[in-house]
Amino acid sequence: MAEVRLDALRKQYPNGQVAVAGASFTVADGELLVLVGPSGCGKSTLLRMIAGLESISAGTLSIGGRVVNELEPKDRDIAMVFQSYALYPHMSVAENLGFGLKLRGLPAADVERRVAEAARTLELDALLKRRPGQLSGGQRQRVALGRALVREPSAFLLDEPLSNLDAKLRLSMRVEIARLHRKLAATMIYVTHDQVEAMTLGQRIVVIDRGEIQQIDTPVQLYAKPANLFVAGFLGSPAMNLFRGKIAVESEQAALVMDSGSLPLGAASRLASLIAASGDKEVVLGIRPEDVQRAAAGAPGSFTAMLELAEMVGSDTWLNLRLGPYPLVVRVGGDEAVPAEAPQSFTLRQERLHAFDAASGKRLQN
Repeated sequence: MAEVRLDALRKQYPNGQVAVAGASFTVADGELLVLVGPSGCGKSTLLRMIAGLESISAGTLSIGGRVVNELEPKDRDIAMVFQSYALYPHMSVAENLGFGLKLRGLPAADVERRVAEAARTLELDALLKRRPGQLSGGQRQRVALGRALVREPSAFLLDEPLSNLDAKLRLSMRVEIARLHRKLAATMIYVTHDQVEAMTLGQRIVVIDRGEIQQIDTPVQLYAKPANLFVAGFLGSPAMNLFRGKIAVESEQAALVMDSGSLPLGAASRLASLIAASGDKEVVLGIRPEDVQRAAAGAPGSFTAMLELAEMVGSDTWLNLRLGPYPLVVRVGGDEAVPAEAPQSFTLRQERLHAFDAASGKRLQN
């Protein structure tokens, strides 16, 4: 396997549209790195630039220490798994796995050995004589992975490989890909728009929006310390609650004063650094649904909200509430009793508040 290094990689089309506005990062040898962002953000374009399927407008791309900007895809020593399985319907599983190797002129014994090893790794041994039409969606995806695996490349590139599968199959295939990565210690770059996939698979995640990298970090750090409002709102299910206003302090209690009403924040002494960072400017405060806690009515720093809808999702229940004109989502236990049509009291976990500059969207705290 090999290190993949991007230095100010840029893609601009003849009409002036910028798809990737200067991407710089390094994928370590053996790392599984995920590119995530909404549709049209440039993540697949960036992956195709690494693969050689899109030309590079500016910047340098190296794989295994070798600059590959001008190399054809076949000469870059990479293997790509696409969103569509792209299997040959008239060929057996074994023939699909070995077809690319035969085109490259590998000896028949080497082709047979690599196909057998990939089949064992992906548990396809019993399916080698079947054709794609006789396979389930998950089995076809494993064949597509196997076709890349037999190449024994320096790096694997996966472009939304699970998007055609149903929810149950996506979960099982995520486990399959994670297991495969651990077994091979392979360099993998994985593209998805699904933040759950990104958070569960990636050792590190590159968050992209409108062609620009917003943040690169581990899943834990991205969730705990989003660098800006985009990352804060994009990662997390349900999404982070966001409120815009100015922080005010009265009688040693802090509150976020909004256009309509205010949100109690609790003791000002515990928010000293946040208050100092915000100054007198407008901020956006964020709080994850699991960091809003039930409180006794009238307790210091508490507020009331009206329940609109309770969504039961198994082990959790998501409370969709209304705080004056503002929506608020709270995550509680799935077995917790949920009183309907009555004001409910909550407090915010102060140590879990996120503060962003309202003008720039950048994080205010360290």
